[in-house]
Amino acid sequence: MPYRARSAEAHWREPWDERAFEHLPHWRMSRRAKLWIPVVVAFVVQVPAVLVRGRGGGPLHAAEWSDSNQVLVALAIALIGPLALIGARRFPGPVVAITAGAGSADLLLFSDSLHPPYIALAFAIVSAIVRGARVWAWISVAVAWVATLVIAIWFGLSLSPPRIAAITLGILIVMGIGDGIRARRERFAEFSRRLAERKQSEVQAERVRIARELHDVLAHSLSQINVQAGVGLHLMDQQPEKAKEALASIKETSKTALDEVRSVLGILRAEGGADPSAPLVPEPDLSRLPGLVSSVSGEGIEVELVDHLATVPSAATQFALYRIAQESLTNVLRHARATKATVHLREEARTYILSITDDGVGATAAKHDSGGRGLLGMHERAELLGGTLEAGPLPYRGFRVTARIPTHTTDVVE
Repeated sequence: MPYRARSAEAHWREPWDERAFEHLPHWRMSRRAKLWIPVVVAFVVQVPAVLVRGRGGGPLHAAEWSDSNQVLVALAIALIGPLALIGARRFPGPVVAITAGAGSADLLLFSDSLHPPYIALAFAIVSAIVRGARVWAWISVAVAWVATLVIAIWFGLSLSPPRIAAITLGILIVMGIGDGIRARRERFAEFSRRLAERKQSEVQAERVRIARELHDVLAHSLSQINVQAGVGLHLMDQQPEKAKEALASIKETSKTALDEVRSVLGILRAEGGADPSAPLVPEPDLSRLPGLVSSVSGEGIEVELVDHLATVPSAATQFALYRIAQESLTNVLRHARATKATVHLREEARTYILSITDDGVGATAAKHDSGGRGLLGMHERAELLGGTLEAGPLPYRGFRVTARIPTHTTDVVE
């Protein structure tokens, strides 16, 4: 399989890898449950308390009310909270204001220690903060709580200091819970955004990589086929045997190109790698460089290969050096109008150096890259391995491409 560069992104990709989150539970509460569970819990806690009471730790008994109107008021206050929570999804701010007012009325009218807390207010506070109505929650609760204390003091109502402290602490705890849930949601949203961006960048990088591979394979092979076809047409009548050799060369070149194209496209037919059923060929390396030089020499250009490498490069380095040499020789064949070219491999200062020089016209880089992608692809191959590439005309005649890749480059073949 053609290599896939990971080193440039490895420092930030892994912390956001999906596999790191596989241990987390994937159960999520449905939207309907999120709405109705607080409504039901608030109803069960608040409404029965209007009708049933307990004496200390004793059994439950029917609540005693001196006035039937008082029962109706208590029941109405107990129902306001659960009913208001039904609209918490669409109107979280107004809901927390309504429940805060109802909670204040409940505390002022029914201040005995056996009366349950107004739990609907807690759900409303959390709901408002989580859904972005944090200001509504703080202002509504602050106004309601201050107004409750002022009214209690003004009318001389009995509110014990321990109960006031407990309610204040409870409100702060509930707000902290809401802020915590909201912060967790924001972190998850940020994670999802970054994950989506990473996947998008991976898709784009994969497209660029495949385009680069196809360009290198097709540009070289089709250039050879074009030259050989021209030779065959020119010699068809005068030297049929030479024309036959050109046709045979076209057949072999096209077969090799098709095999390499299938190898590149094989990765598109399966998730996470090449399709096992796709006919693949070995990944090009420096052992195929003599054959590449020979194929170009057969097109009428004298190509010399000088190999002074003292060590064997990694597979990724060999692949990049081969593709750079292939693209450079293709440009020599198509654009340079050269008669001689040299491919020189050497190792200096812990760096592999590949130099391709020709004696062609060497006017501009554009003549060596008419499509605008060849030189860019060579630059990308060198830079992905931490190296550099220089290309430009020689002072008098010719063109030179020089690639430098560090010897310590990690093998990034997958």
